[in-house]
Amino acid sequence: MNHLTWNEKATMKTVKCVHTNAEKYMVNRALTEGKMYEVKNETEEFYFVIDNTGKAGGYYKDYFEDA
Repeated sequence: MNHLTWNEKATMKTVKCVHTNAEKYMVNRALTEGKMYEVKNETEEFYFVIDNTGKAGGYYKDYFEDA
């Protein structure tokens, strides 16, 4: 149950959101273009970041670039 402690987990790296133009989901409510986000976990497709809601959320890597 690793996802229950992501808010307190050490940050792996910081990424910058480069766009919120999602094809399928509305990410512009949870991410802000140009803002830096702390990566708490990473998979091949997703970054799990603390988003604008203050909770950890999983987003495709193509929304971000390394800071």
